[in-house]
Amino acid sequence: MERVDVAIIGSGFGGLGMAVELDKAGIGPFIILEGADGVGGTWRDNTYPGAACDVTSALYSFSFHPHVWSRKYPQQAEILEYIEEVVDAYGLRPKLRFNAMVEEMTWVDSTGRWLVSLADGRKVDARVVISSVGQLNQPAYPDVDGIGTFAGPAFHSARWDHGVDLADRRVGIVGTGASVIQFGPQVAKMAASTTIFQRSAPYVLPKPDPVTPPWRRRLYSIAPPAQLPARAKNFVLNEVFGNAIIKSPKLRQRVTAQWRTYMTSIVTDPKLREVCTPDYDLGCKRALIADDWYPMVVRDDVTVETSPIERITPTSVVTADGTEHEVDVLIYGTGFKATEFLTPMTVVGKEGVELTEHWADGAAAFRGVATAGFPNLFLLYGPNTNLGANSIVYMLESQARYITRLLEKARHADIAVVEVRASAEAAWEAMIVEKSSTTAWVTGCHSWYTTGGRNTNNWPDATWRYRRLLSDADLLDFQVRPASVLADA
Repeated sequence: MERVDVAIIGSGFGGLGMAVELDKAGIGPFIILEGADGVGGTWRDNTYPGAACDVTSALYSFSFHPHVWSRKYPQQAEILEYIEEVVDAYGLRPKLRFNAMVEEMTWVDSTGRWLVSLADGRKVDARVVISSVGQLNQPAYPDVDGIGTFAGPAFHSARWDHGVDLADRRVGIVGTGASVIQFGPQVAKMAASTTIFQRSAPYVLPKPDPVTPPWRRRLYSIAPPAQLPARAKNFVLNEVFGNAIIKSPKLRQRVTAQWRTYMTSIVTDPKLREVCTPDYDLGCKRALIADDWYPMVVRDDVTVETSPIERITPTSVVTADGTEHEVDVLIYGTGFKATEFLTPMTVVGKEGVELTEHWADGAAAFRGVATAGFPNLFLLYGPNTNLGANSIVYMLESQARYITRLLEKARHADIAVVEVRASAEAAWEAMIVEKSSTTAWVTGCHSWYTTGGRNTNNWPDATWRYRRLLSDADLLDFQVRPASVLADA
């Protein structure tokens, strides 16, 4: 059994950023448990055609490790290369444990430590566990009759089967979310025909994606701080856009008008325009960006089907209007089990309470990183820390710094166990509910952002305010147990 001070679960942006912060603070020993055979998280898993970031490259890197990106919106392969670069630049490879899928972790109150059980039978004994499995790691499939009976190739976009040749095939795509917006146009270029089964139309805005000029790449390579003005500019623009979604109906209407002008300039058929028009407020679901989505929709070999899927047969998708759509390949672009957070691992806290039971009415966590009843457990990209706009890397850095400062204060005070007070968590959740009450997330429609009508996933305010709130790691928000108490037990 490996015994460590801190076990980080996941080696995406969150886990690696956390590792760098711990290393700088001299906290450890720590390890990074990775269920796959390589780093990267969502950027390792999502290799579908057209996979790219929808946040500008100026913001999509750690502040402590700037990168010279090749274009405005980095693509999957380049982002994965950057992640590998970070691993080597900060000497993290010896800390990585690959093929270490966490199956269960149990809090042992008598020792003040977590017993982490891996799928292959290995055990890890850790004082602190920091989960960085993210919200977008477990593919979700639709609850449709016959989903397992399709005889042809069928796969989720996050588990893309590159062995399937789509040339001259009839392809069915289920969903119109962020992934489909990217891979759909690429599939349509290869397939004989493409049928998109749409539950609700997305808002798709233009995506200007210029290549970074050689002179600018040279400048950024020689003088990395030269990127700071672009980073600041993009941050402010994203905050303004986020504000339009979160708080300002007038700004929301303005962006909606811009979307409508863009969509109708490409989609000229009135009936197809109706198909492409969302039935919910802008911002209720993530606004998407693409220059090739609407041009794809108007192609003669592409059909957008709006009748709900009733069942799937070995050769077709049958919709509620009775139409049988025969397809050769079926691709699910149906998103992730985002509101389940740490699934599929079992997490057992104090008094044998499971985290799924604790979160039965929807996930919640103090400052998005800690929940009562689960001592020495911290979350990155936890409840209410997702964004409708701006860069999640900014949020992850804020969380990693907060957790590190908290652990530093505990170390200096000879404290071995910290557990957030239920009162502090309740006050934080009340603030989330109040700030979410007027957002499109809870007033405009149902989406993966909510559980039972409550916002469980998104941060309902400016991201700089979140960082400011997390700048103070106050042990008074936590119940503590000194190391001496455990030693005497």
